[in-house]
Parts: sequence; C-alpha cells; structure tokens
Amino acid sequence: MVSFIDDHRGAYGVEPICEVLPMAPSTDYAYQAREADPTRIPERATRDDSLAVEMHRVWQANRSIYGARKVWRQLKREGVQVARCTVERLMRLSGLEGVVRGKKVRTTIPVDLSSERPLDLVKRSFRAGRPNELWVAAFAYVATWRGMVYIAFVIDACSRRIVGWRARSSMRTDLALDALEQALHDREPDGRLVHHSDRGSQYLSIRYTERLAEAGVEASVGSKGDAYDNAMAEAVIGLFKTEVIRHAGPWKGIDDVALATLEWVHWVNNERLLEPLGYLPPAEYAKQFRFSQAAPVAA
Repeated sequence: MVSFIDDHRGAYGVEPICEVLPMAPSTDYAYQAREADPTRIPERATRDDSLAVEMHRVWQANRSIYGARKVWRQLKREGVQVARCTVERLMRLSGLEGVVRGKKVRTTIPVDLSSERPLDLVKRSFRAGRPNELWVAAFAYVATWRGMVYIAFVIDACSRRIVGWRARSSMRTDLALDALEQALHDREPDGRLVHHSDRGSQYLSIRYTERLAEAGVEASVGSKGDAYDNAMAEAVIGLFKTEVIRHAGPWKGIDDVALATLEWVHWVNNERLLEPLGYLPPAEYAKQFRFSQAAPVAA
C-alpha cells in the first residue's frame, strides 16, 4: 500500500488515497519518516531483520527442510534467544516452510493382530539401552527416469543413527546384505545385538540369515503385512522420502539417488535435530551416551 501511495501521491495526495484504502495517513507518514531517518526504525523491526537473516541461514544450511520448530531449536543451540512464535511469524512472512509429509499410501493388507508373530523379539518396543543393542532395517522404492531404484537402510535404535545403507537397481538379497555388511564393519558390535525387519524375502533369505548368525546377531521379524511391527524403520523411510525424494526430485537414475542419499545420511547422522533424542543429532547423542557411561568408571 505504501508503494501505491508513493506512486500516486503527486496526482491525488496522501489523505484522499487513504480515504479509499484501509490505511491511516499517519501510517504512511511514519513509514516515510523512517525511510528518511533509519534511527527512527522501531527496535522490534531492527531485531526482526537480524533474526530473519539468522533464521534463513539455519533453514538453508539444513537443506531447506526444517520447519519453525527445528529452526527455533537450532537457533537456541547456537545461543540465539528468540521465542518460537517469533520464528513462526518471521518464517511465515519470509515464505519459508519445512517439508511436510504427504498422505501415506496404504500398501499392506491388515491381518489379525492377535495372531502369533514368530521370531518377533521386539514386539513393537523399539527401545535400546545402549548403541548396538537393536538395529532395525527396511528399504525404500524410488522412481527415476531410468527405472526403479531401491535403497536399504539399517538404523541403530538407541541413537537413531543410520549405520548402513545401499542403493541398487534391483531388490535382490545383495541390496539388504550390502547395507548389513556396512553396518557390521562400521559398528563392530561386541554385545547382544538384535536385528529387526519386516518379512521381506530379502531379510528371510538363507544368505542374509546365515550372515546374521555368523556375526552373532539375533534375527527378529514382524508379522506379515503389519507396518507397525517395524515402525521405527518405516519412520526413517518416511523422513527419507519427504526430505530427499519428494523434496529434491525428479531423479534421473541410480547415481543421482545414491549421491543424494549419501549427503542426506551424513547430514542426518551428524547435524539433523531429532525430537526423540531431545533435539540432538545422533552423533552428538551417542557421544554424550559414551561420556555418561565412562564418567562412573573414571570416578
């Protein structure tokens, strides 16, 4: 409105224009005074400008994925004192928003939940008292211009760290097995470890189960057609599709998907704030856990 008044003030005058527009002449006069003398700009407007810069930096540094809640949390971690409602207001004014999960497509057939679930050692309790106590595994489908790409993930339930992943153009056992090998090499578990997955043929294959047994890992699987039995892994798949596949697509082929997945996994493990961890990245949470375990020994 101020710009419109500036463009037509010479022809009509400020007061006649303001009689038509829902705006008081004093508002225009105050704006013009602040333009002529920046020291008259209200303190709140000055702070909003500086906060908007910091807010946009955090939003951009985190793949343009964070919504107001996580931008606010990250600013607090950096020592910037700001109210969450202020971040919400400034993000709304700036047109910034986090990615939002779309409607989930139902691809499973419901079964009787009271039926027996053989080999399910987790029973939907995805809690682990230490790293390398429980791993959950699942894989995602991605449509590209050159066909489907499949990405397998292995996640540590304690720190939510992605400890293994692999992208391939087929759903053969090698897909899940390569992700498992990466996890075993990276973590080198030395205590009791349970590996939980759905009843996909890749996870029930002879080669996969034999590799788990060879590594001393106990296999656990949920019931057929029940996504809730592998809810933690499915949640990570949902984040991956929201923050990478839908956010940055369309995709040309497996190389593009693999590179984007590599960058996302590194960001998630080392920088992404996760609510179940008290808004800490997995790497920082694991470091604090190791420190808390070492402190009594040192004492």
